[in-house]
Amino acid sequence: MMSHDHADVDIDPTSARRARRILTWCVVPLLLATIIGLAVLWPTGDTPVGSEPDPVSGPGFTTATVTEITGEVGTEVLAELDDGTDRVVPVQVPPEIMAAGVETGDTLRIFFTTGAMGSGSPYVFVDFVRDAPMLILAALYTLIVLAVARVRGLMAIVGLLASMAVVIVFLVPALMAGAPPLLVTLVGASAMMFFAVYLAHGISIRTTTALLGTFIGLAVTTGLAWWSTSAASLSGSGTDAAMMLGTVLPGVGLRDILLCGIVIAGLGALNDVSITQASAVWELHAANPRAPIRQVFARAMRIGRDHIASTVYTLAFAYVGTALMMLMVVMLYDRSLGSTLTAGEIAEEVVRTLVSSIGLVLAIPATTAIGAALVRTSRPAIAGRHAQRDGARKAEQAEQAERAEQVERAEQAE
Repeated sequence: MMSHDHADVDIDPTSARRARRILTWCVVPLLLATIIGLAVLWPTGDTPVGSEPDPVSGPGFTTATVTEITGEVGTEVLAELDDGTDRVVPVQVPPEIMAAGVETGDTLRIFFTTGAMGSGSPYVFVDFVRDAPMLILAALYTLIVLAVARVRGLMAIVGLLASMAVVIVFLVPALMAGAPPLLVTLVGASAMMFFAVYLAHGISIRTTTALLGTFIGLAVTTGLAWWSTSAASLSGSGTDAAMMLGTVLPGVGLRDILLCGIVIAGLGALNDVSITQASAVWELHAANPRAPIRQVFARAMRIGRDHIASTVYTLAFAYVGTALMMLMVVMLYDRSLGSTLTAGEIAEEVVRTLVSSIGLVLAIPATTAIGAALVRTSRPAIAGRHAQRDGARKAEQAEQAERAEQVERAEQAE
């Protein structure tokens, strides 16, 4: 199952086979369990996916391009319809959307309704059309990744797309169909990690070490998420999307969906720290092949502790940014800090941050320990080659000394 890469160049064949055999016995059962889980839990037949009509399409919907901002209160724009008639019509836009910045040239999705005639126009703003800028941003992202990371960046993008395909094709439809949420999340997360790690970094002893560290962190995160969502009485119903989901799919438990979200949210950081720690172990060993394994582990953990410090607040900042508006709403009320942090909406983000952080923190020593145990398989080969080179050098020196002695005896004989 394992193949050679630059990390395995110095591995003695016997030791390498032993390391690959150990890793294969660890990884193959996980892979088989993932494949079986996908087969058993795969949503079949009719699912709720696509069962509701598109709320922004139909005979009354069209698009228009803003040509002029008008209106005494700044809530109306003139827009040219994109239906081929080239008509310019007034469009009613909510004040909060105008405040966000509607500009000439923006493409809007609008709805024709006679009920809005009382406001001066039957055309009402629905949303912006964002296809072009989002495609440009995606193309820019792809080009930069390819330019900087080249083939490795390309494979990382392929791994990302494959992981997102797991979410769209399996995980979300299975959850909507009423499959066991925790099992679906574990199987989906496992499949995502296999794609992300092996497609981006290749199959090797190093990357398999990182994968095992990720699975350990995933197990910790899942266990803590299962306990904390229940112990903290989190309902998962604190957002408009959750309330809508509870109405449309009453059979889906919102707390279970929250648990799944906590697990999935931590995968990227888990993969990051595991790959970094595995690389640290291998590079430290390559820099000093004669270093004791305990020393390699200690030095790698010093790197890991720095990574822990940075990743913990990275997660916290990411969640604060996501929940910033909610945090502002909650803090409008005159309440203590403790009461604010334990309010339902904020408590979900706090639990999400703490659970993910604990999982990634524990993944670092686990990955480092596995890597330190496996990287030593390169020691016999290195020692053997050093000994071989030393022996060859000594033999050459002895041969040169013998030739010099022969020449000296010949000269004395003459």
